[in-house]
Amino acid sequence: MVLADLGRRINSAVSGAIKSNDVNEDAIDLMLKEICNALLESDVNIKLVANLRKDIKSKLNDDGSKPGVNKKKLIQKVVFDELCSLVDTETEPYKPKKGKTNVIMFVGLQGAGKTTSCTKLAVYYQRRGFKVGLVCADTFRAGAFDQLKQNATKARIPYYGSYTETNPVKVSKDGVDKFKKEKFDIIIVDTSGRHRQEEDLFQEMIEIGDAVQPNQTIMVLDASIGQAAESQSKAFKESSNFGSIILTKLDGHAKGGGAISAVAATNTPIVFIGTGEHVQDFETFSPRSFISKLLGIGDIQGLMEHVQSLDLDNKDTMKNIQEGKFTLNDFQTQMQNIMKMGPLSQIASMIPGMSQMMGQDGEAEASSRLKRMVYIMDSMTKKELDSDGQIFVDEPSRIIRVARGSGTSSTEVEMILFQQRMMATMAQRTKGMLDAKKGGAGGLPGMGPGGFKPSQQQIQQSMQQLQQNPGMMNRLMSMMGGGAPGAGGMPDMNEMMKMMGGAGGMPDISQAMNNPQMQQMMKQFGMG
Repeated sequence: MVLADLGRRINSAVSGAIKSNDVNEDAIDLMLKEICNALLESDVNIKLVANLRKDIKSKLNDDGSKPGVNKKKLIQKVVFDELCSLVDTETEPYKPKKGKTNVIMFVGLQGAGKTTSCTKLAVYYQRRGFKVGLVCADTFRAGAFDQLKQNATKARIPYYGSYTETNPVKVSKDGVDKFKKEKFDIIIVDTSGRHRQEEDLFQEMIEIGDAVQPNQTIMVLDASIGQAAESQSKAFKESSNFGSIILTKLDGHAKGGGAISAVAATNTPIVFIGTGEHVQDFETFSPRSFISKLLGIGDIQGLMEHVQSLDLDNKDTMKNIQEGKFTLNDFQTQMQNIMKMGPLSQIASMIPGMSQMMGQDGEAEASSRLKRMVYIMDSMTKKELDSDGQIFVDEPSRIIRVARGSGTSSTEVEMILFQQRMMATMAQRTKGMLDAKKGGAGGLPGMGPGGFKPSQQQIQQSMQQLQQNPGMMNRLMSMMGGGAPGAGGMPDMNEMMKMMGGAGGMPDISQAMNNPQMQQMMKQFGMG
């Protein structure tokens, strides 16, 4: 993904400037040159880049001359803020309201991903309790209605279209009227793709808009079209006066800079970004979160929102943890939840320090390891899954059977049992803490009836701690097999034993929990 490369280049430029002993004018000029080159090569408009350079230099000169200012921190802050301003129009996008009809019309170029984005947006609002309907007003492209029908059926969303009516204005009007009568909260109208030089199609788009009277018009913008994005978006803005942008195809080799230029040219906010073909590959857009992920800082708040939007099975596990138990079945449930969360690269981009550690090869390796763990759990019997793992200690032949059944090694099965035992010990400690807090004020921080719900302050503190201790994330990844893996891609057992305080065989868990390194790691993740 080229945007990730852009982030690495900007990060490298800033790191080079703040690592120098003397942050002088020459170091700042070199940093600005590298940042500007990276942005220009990513198709960001040259005028925007020139203004960015001027603004960064001006603010560094003004604020840097004040007494007691830490120049290194100032550089990081100014660069971050100015990059945010590139994609932040400070314009509040339209927000649909329940109990009233909200018509949303999609416009854009051919092949930008409008129909797929319509379905993604419909699913997004449906998960939030809105009654959503889809209307196919694309009568120009062969198979357009079939595509929308297939997507809508798969997502269980009502749809409207016609195989016989060729007038898109009539189809869109009939579809919107139908859903309005049935009291739908949100009606999404998918229109034909068109180019700014196709005057007839642009006139048709205006007529559809007049017929359905949309509350919001969204332009779907392909991030890969480069410099053309600016001129195309200007033409659509003049004709349809769209109020929001959805960026698509950010999962490929799209440079993305042209889309950033389009935002500045039309002063229109980006509301969502598409990062893949599946309905879950769809994220709400926040300028600060976008730049944070671009620079590898992470977006913990976005991660929490993403997790809360998924239908994750945690009730039984939370109940068991509160009772001081963590079975292999609980472990299997957590593995399934991780698989539901989507591509590992998407999750990694939200965690500080993780995105730099997971390139394409890293993701493939991590996904393979995760699947092997799932295969191991699937090869266990119900009796084994419901146990605390002691059954494998009493009957070691079960380990060999599970390894053969899952096509893995005995070492990998033992690692699953080891990790489950760690979690079981943590569950016992959690129960002890809950028991100790009974009758007190609130029990464990962030632990309420609905499970773990950290506050905004706790999230920000966690982000700051991880950013200040990148070595901790590296150590964790290395321990769990994300760094230099041992045989078969599994964690380095010697390193694991050192961390856990054991010396051969299964480590002494109570001793491990008292290990200062382990306590520090637990503290980092809010478990201390």
